[in-house]
Amino acid sequence: MKKLTDCTEAVVIDPSEMETESMHSALLPLGEFVSSIGMERPFSQYSKAEVLRLIEVVIDAYQASMLAKHEEQAERERIYFERLAERQSRQ
Repeated sequence: MKKLTDCTEAVVIDPSEMETESMHSALLPLGEFVSSIGMERPFSQYSKAEVLRLIEVVIDAYQASMLAKHEEQAERERIYFERLAERQSRQ
């Protein structure tokens, strides 16, 4: 298994606007969690359980945001195609 320190710059996939917005949406829950366990502590002093919880908080917030954004997009597309079908049926 490669260590992160062994990796040099590789191909980086640019996040989409939706992904970037979802990353930003994870900041508040992340801040709240870090605040709850003590912001003055360096990351190296977090317990394994605290690190795992931090990861869970960030991933949950990111996924919830992505799900909501995909549902919004699907609804916009549904409305668009319903209107398109309605226009075509009138022709």
